[in-house]
Amino acid sequence: MDRNLALEFVRVTEAAAVAAVKWMGRGERKLADGAAVEAMRSRFGSIDFKGEVVIGEGKKDEAPELYVGEKLGTGNGVEIDVAVDPLECTDSVANGVPNAITVIATGPKGSLFKAPDMYMQKIACGPKAKGAISLDATVKENLVKVAAKLQKDVEELVVMVLDRPRHADLIKQLREAGARVRLITDGDVAGAIAPSIFDSGIDLLMGIGASAEAVLASVAIKCLGGDFQARLAPKDEAQKEELREIGINDLNEILTLDDLAEGEDLTFTATGVIDGPLLKGVRVTANHCITHSVVMRVRTGTVRFLETHHKL
Repeated sequence: MDRNLALEFVRVTEAAAVAAVKWMGRGERKLADGAAVEAMRSRFGSIDFKGEVVIGEGKKDEAPELYVGEKLGTGNGVEIDVAVDPLECTDSVANGVPNAITVIATGPKGSLFKAPDMYMQKIACGPKAKGAISLDATVKENLVKVAAKLQKDVEELVVMVLDRPRHADLIKQLREAGARVRLITDGDVAGAIAPSIFDSGIDLLMGIGASAEAVLASVAIKCLGGDFQARLAPKDEAQKEELREIGINDLNEILTLDDLAEGEDLTFTATGVIDGPLLKGVRVTANHCITHSVVMRVRTGTVRFLETHHKL
């Protein structure tokens, strides 16, 4: 994929972040999300490419913009798949708490896993612990193997987990094994990427989260050299039937980075809305709005952190 196109997408995430931050702390999650969606969709329309949303705001009858199957771009140029989360952590923005970003991942047609809208079991680690994690292993076994790779004691490990009732047993096992737990209210895209950022202070992400976020995170983790595994977790028979309809019959199958994001011609772009483990949030001064973004290309392994000053 053209490097200039990858950099064009940062303008899209910047626009979404600036639009969303205006709703920070106002208790209006839907309005914050709507502002980000509208800004992102508008900016996509000016870029020369043939895009199709493979992960977005929902099905066409559920979302007026950025729905799965929607065409993006001018229609001129390269044909690519696009996964978007115009505002990851809508509740964080509504409540003014950390860890909100706007995200885009792209790849050639057919390269991104068209994840059904359901939960996935997830585990992620950084490059130094690559090969040490497995969803088939116990919590303690994963901790011991990762600690050995990182040349740490288990007691020194920090594991990021979404603060949800469903994770009560996981948190108990982590603490009983001696690991430290860092809970987050939302945002397991940044949470899954964090172990691959050398100074994030996070060694692992574990738990259950949305499937769309797994695909988005996998592109960045692949670029950074980390490791990630996911397994679909349908909640009822209807979701199991949905999986069978798309050819997924083995519910115990572990999905790897290559299953979620195939090949190397992949890009990941994100802009911070509120400070988190990956990016600083939007800053507003008297004359400028300052955004902090990251652009990654898997093929080259390039990671660019950008600070942009937008004149008001």
